[in-house]
Amino acid sequence: MARRFHIRTYGCQMNVHDSQKLTSLLLHAGLEEGPDDETADVLVINTCSIREKAENRLYSDLGELRAWKQARPGRVIGVGGCVAQQEGDTVLRRFGHLDFVFGTHNLRLVPALVAAAEGGERSARTEESRSLERFDLPRRHPDAGSDTPGRAFVTVMEGCDMFCSFCIVPTTRGREISRPAAGILEEARALVEAGVTELTLLGQTVNAYGRHDVRRGRTAAAGTLPFAELLRELDRIPGLRRLRYTSPHPIFFDDELVRAHGELEHLCPHVHLPAQSGSDRVLERMRRRYTAAQLIERAAALRRARPDLVLTTDLIVGHPGESDADFEATLRLVREVGFVDAYSFKYSPRPGTAAAEAAPDERVEPALAQERLERLQALQRDQTLAYHRSRVGQKTTLHLEGESRRPGQVRGRDPQHRVVNVADAPGRLQAGEYLEVEIVEATPHSLIGALIGATPGGVRPDRLDRTLQILPAS
Repeated sequence: MARRFHIRTYGCQMNVHDSQKLTSLLLHAGLEEGPDDETADVLVINTCSIREKAENRLYSDLGELRAWKQARPGRVIGVGGCVAQQEGDTVLRRFGHLDFVFGTHNLRLVPALVAAAEGGERSARTEESRSLERFDLPRRHPDAGSDTPGRAFVTVMEGCDMFCSFCIVPTTRGREISRPAAGILEEARALVEAGVTELTLLGQTVNAYGRHDVRRGRTAAAGTLPFAELLRELDRIPGLRRLRYTSPHPIFFDDELVRAHGELEHLCPHVHLPAQSGSDRVLERMRRRYTAAQLIERAAALRRARPDLVLTTDLIVGHPGESDADFEATLRLVREVGFVDAYSFKYSPRPGTAAAEAAPDERVEPALAQERLERLQALQRDQTLAYHRSRVGQKTTLHLEGESRRPGQVRGRDPQHRVVNVADAPGRLQAGEYLEVEIVEATPHSLIGALIGATPGGVRPDRLDRTLQILPAS
């Protein structure tokens, strides 16, 4: 019987996609995927270090996993991702029951690291690589399931050259490197042929794709394209119904990318526009390279190109030096842009970043940062609910994801990436199917829709990862 593996994933969409790649690699290596830790012989933890809380969670988990490993001889534990890239041998030395550590550039080595660990070897591979080989991974294994049938991520670039004061990503993911367009298009076409109808392009600053080659006039030699042209090529793929990208940087929205939102048939009317702050003084300290006014203009330009476009954002409160006036400027920005949703957090100092070296008198007290966060989130909840209420009575198309947390309902996302729950659905629906609904109710977190009809173009029956059993409403 083949040995089983299980992967725990923390962090961003890039980490989720890396775990999907690891799943395929381990399946190709002859292992089987287990449903949980208890059935696994090999446990891989894919980590995040963007905030201190995620890093501390890893160390807590590793402490508890000592008993897991001792419960069955031959079990193997590996740690990858951003904490692994940052800490390397330190994690291996700290936890004697940990077998291997691998960095963000070394996914391809994991099957070999597992095999070495099974032979009693402990190792860490966290060297950085500028080689394009890191993108050359085997195609998705046919036994690799999906939590979101019909949808897939495609990595177009990795790394970041921005060095924002609060962010560890340039250290953990390395400098920007863009994947040749031919490989992206080949992967995208293969995914669509396999039944995927919605693609999300991934990159740390995804709309920076190809920018260095464009600036140097070497796109032909490098095989890259300006980002808007890449979107246009993808938009032409027969069978594709939705195209998204995340996460962009505000300064890389050129005129061509803005126009693409009004011209491309399959590019969805949703942009996640990470603002981080509404204060020019704080933005400068953050090294964000734009002002609040410039961000407001970019938001307005996107809406001129696509009036039904929804904007969401990332926001940090309590960055060193943030005053009451700075925080009020953030609230004004949220109101003026009209963000429909936001991921908002208290500043978390990360070792090796510029903001972590701030003088003690510049640090915002935790209680004050928490108060600001709660005020910001209350404002955002009000705006989210107001937008949801504006949608009542409209018709939209959902890409079905699965069963809702509400008994008897299914859940999907509309083109604006809003969650819509649908009651009174047929007894059996396929994940990946497209449903026509009318919005009949708004809640602070989602929309409620009434089914109009199912449209062709969902995942083909022979390509489905699962079929949903819809329970009657209670």
